[in-house]
Order: sequence, then structure tokens, then C-alpha cells
Amino acid sequence: MSKIAVVALGGNAITRSGQAGTFAEQTENARSMAAAVCRMRDAGWTVVLVHGNGPQVGNLAIQQEAGADRVPDLPLFWLGAMTEGQLGCLLTLSLHEAGEGRLPGVVSVITHTVVDADDPAFANPTKPIGPFFDEAAAKQHATEQGWTVGEDAGRGYRRLVPSPKPKEIVELEAIRALVDQGMIVVAAGGGGIPVVRDGHAYRGIDAVIDKDLAAQRLASALKADALVLVTDVAQVMLDYGKPTARGIGEMTVDEAQTHADDGQFPEGSMGPKMRAAMQFVREGGCTAVVTNAERACASLDTPAGEDAGTRIVATETCMGARS
Repeated sequence: MSKIAVVALGGNAITRSGQAGTFAEQTENARSMAAAVCRMRDAGWTVVLVHGNGPQVGNLAIQQEAGADRVPDLPLFWLGAMTEGQLGCLLTLSLHEAGEGRLPGVVSVITHTVVDADDPAFANPTKPIGPFFDEAAAKQHATEQGWTVGEDAGRGYRRLVPSPKPKEIVELEAIRALVDQGMIVVAAGGGGIPVVRDGHAYRGIDAVIDKDLAAQRLASALKADALVLVTDVAQVMLDYGKPTARGIGEMTVDEAQTHADDGQFPEGSMGPKMRAAMQFVREGGCTAVVTNAERACASLDTPAGEDAGTRIVATETCMGARS
């Protein structure tokens, strides 16, 4: 049976730092990721691709603000749904191009992610989104639209929204059926559209779900063999910014936890990725990888190749056996 890897790709990998996010820029960037996925496919992996949407949903929020006097304002979770469609289309077309006709199929699934309505994050919104405002405009939005606003790194004021933990994926069984057919699946874009249970139905709610945590929840539910968290560095660094800084090739989940407790993985950088990696291994996953797109495939080899990223494993490596 083919091994399953869930690959989490940041929205910043599609609209890179310093770019405007034009169609041409995003298309070219998606080609690089598609090539990496195809290398994994050629190595025998069935891939589920999860993408971020930070820059893209931020641009949509700016468009909403600019067009507020001409078109109806839409809720944030709808903007997330729009980016799932947008980036799902982009990645699907890029994968077909990179696959050169050899892929069995690529399917993008608009995905809803259940969160707990009582999650403490709803009482403490901390995730900045959308355009920057001066203080007066920010206060006006807070009064008129009920937003929570706050200063963001001295660059101005932005809307702050909750970032609750993902509990389950609504479309899990549909995704599983596609994976069982060997399809490449694009799912849980931007962490998925956040919803809460409302009786036997679901209700959209304005929030932002961390895409790495959503990828972990999906990977564990699928009993995937690997979780690959793609970032812009080759390996996780210990003592980053110090003379003793060094990359690390492999560590057990207990070693990773010790490093986390020592403050090696800050919240603004590797913290969420390492939490997702450790949780995946603790829930029975074989291997979690943190690396860039170029090293993703080599990092899944056993033993890991020279060009591998950082692998987080259980006490004993279990590559080659399905959970």
C-alpha cells in the first residue's frame, strides 16, 4: 500500500516576502511546490497538500475595505472559503503541469474545520489580519463593526481575530476516499473554514485556524505515515542567532519537547510547526519533517539523505510500516 504524507505549505510560499501577489508571481511560486510534490509522488508517496492563505486572505480583506461603499461586506470565514477555491485552483493546475500527464488525478476539496465554540481563543483574539489602519480608523471599526483591534509591531493597527484549535475535519471521509484511490488531494486550505456545531448542522464563525495544526489534525485522522511542514529554511536551528547556532537533522519527540521547554522554538517562527510535528508523532505518526520544498522528498528517505531537513520521530523510527 502506498504511504501517505500530508504536506503543509505556507501561504507565504505562494506570495513570497517582497512580492505583490500578482497572478504571475503566485503561479510561478506554485510551480516549485508542485515539482516537489511530484518528486514525492514518484518516490511512492500519496500526497495530501494543505496550504496557508495569510497573504491571500489579507489581500481580500483590503479589497473588502476599499469596496465597502460599493459591495456588501462579507464575513471573514467566507473570505477564507474564497482563498480555498483560489489557491486550490492554482495548485491543481500547477500539479497537472508538473505531473506531465502521469498523475492519476488531483482534487481540491473545500474543507470545513470544526472548532470549539468555548475555545479560550474566542475571548482573547490575537491573530492580526487584513489592512493596517491609523488609531482613529481602527477605533471607528471597533465601534461600528464590533472588531477587536490592536497595534501590530509598530506598523499601525489591525483587526485581531481568534485562532482556535482545530478539533475535526468535516470532509474527512471524502478526503480519505480520494486518498484511497491514489489521488493527490488539496484540502484544509488556510486551516479550513472555521465552523462550530449548531445542532445537527454547522455555522461559520470568524476566526483563523493555524494551518500547521489543521494539517496535523488531518494527518493523524488519516493515519498518515508522515507530516511534512514546509518552510523557507532547510533545517530547524538550535540556538538561532547565536555563535552556537546549528541545524539539527533528527530528534525524538522527547528531545524536541526538551528543546521547546528551553525556549528554542519561538511562537513567531518555529513554535507552531514544532507543536504540530510533536503532536503528530505522539498520536502515532511515524515521522514529522520540517524543511523547505527542495529537501522535502529527501527528508522522507530511510536513512535520510544528505540533503534532508529536520525529522522528528518516536523513540524508534517506524518508516516503512503504516500506523
